[in-house]
Amino acid sequence: MNQLEALKQYTTVVADTGDFEQMAAFAPQDATTNPSLILKAVQMPAYQPLLADAVAGVKARGMANKAQAVDAVIDALLVRFGCEILKHVPGRVSTEVDARLSFDTAATVAKGQQLVALYNAQGVHNERLLIKVASTWEGIQAAAQLEAAGIKTNLTLLFSFAQAVACANARVQLISPFVGRIYDWYKKQAGANWDEAAMAGANDPGVVSVTRIYRYYKRHGIPTEVMGASFRNVGQIAALAGCDLLTISPELLAQLRGSEQPLARLLDPSDHSSTDDLMQLDEATFRFMHNQDAMASDKLSEGIRAFVKDTDTLEALVAAQM
Repeated sequence: MNQLEALKQYTTVVADTGDFEQMAAFAPQDATTNPSLILKAVQMPAYQPLLADAVAGVKARGMANKAQAVDAVIDALLVRFGCEILKHVPGRVSTEVDARLSFDTAATVAKGQQLVALYNAQGVHNERLLIKVASTWEGIQAAAQLEAAGIKTNLTLLFSFAQAVACANARVQLISPFVGRIYDWYKKQAGANWDEAAMAGANDPGVVSVTRIYRYYKRHGIPTEVMGASFRNVGQIAALAGCDLLTISPELLAQLRGSEQPLARLLDPSDHSSTDDLMQLDEATFRFMHNQDAMASDKLSEGIRAFVKDTDTLEALVAAQM
């Protein structure tokens, strides 16, 4: 048994890519995308027809406002990728709301509903969809509203315990704590003092963060799914074997499939060892707790800026096609 097969015994494996032709080889249950992954995929020759089709479809509608037309093409493109991905996975696909809406609850709700309506028009039912929303206070409140309307959400760019608690309070379907980006921050801060061996496995700061969240959720019977994301190496994945879900790049999926080293379950839903009491956060407490975590504050802001930059680049590609 290779490590990928072993991992699937304990954890739902999710492909973290927009390259749906590549993901089929790993037989994941679900798939996730984000603006950066879609931008990367749409520039591949194999996926140029998807962009051309999306542009042609919007042109046929004769939209006079170019900005609205570009926005419509991007939504159509996201949904087209999602529909193609769903042909290769039996479960769900996550599609991300425009990161520029990260601090606008009403606009995030409207965009999420719009994306779901486009999927529904293609015959894709809500149970196969997760709308990805940044884990800002406004994003979490938007997710609560979407959940109440029957639209399941995936709260992304999650770095702090405060974000995880607020998501639990909002009863969102799933959260995606970012293991690798947490690791990146602490490694950069340590500089020459970073000890890779000492900070690996269970001591990896990203692994520590996800483990704390996972155990808090299990101790308190919180149904929100925990999906570790943004991995830098297979050691981080192995250290979270047993997490509800893990979303993994094709490169790391290939490494797991190519290794027959033992891979044991390290997280278990029956583990109620968390020392964190159940919390309810109002906005002021959330903002203060999150602000006190320098890593989380830095990485959330940085992540939103990066997704906005890639969305802007995608818009420029679409505008050129228009």
